[in-house]
Amino acid sequence: MSAGGGLRSLLAAAAVKGVEEARARIFGHILRKKLIGDQVAEWYPYDIKFDDPLVMAREEKERLSKLEMLKRRGKGPPKKGQGKRAAKRNK
Repeated sequence: MSAGGGLRSLLAAAAVKGVEEARARIFGHILRKKLIGDQVAEWYPYDIKFDDPLVMAREEKERLSKLEMLKRRGKGPPKKGQGKRAAKRNK
């Protein structure tokens, strides 16, 4: 019984080794490439919004004023529970 298990593990090890060699042949050029993540990160400038609460407050104020203007024109979002889905459910 143990000889069958040893043969099975030997065959499995050979198959795994073959797969590893094939993987190295197929994807080796990708793994050998130099990593470019730092260069990509340096390309984009730092976003000040993450640190400055005044910028975020101004944007929030602009968003609320735009929303208020849309509501006055009747183009704003519906109140909670009064959208299309709720209208379909009530019919």
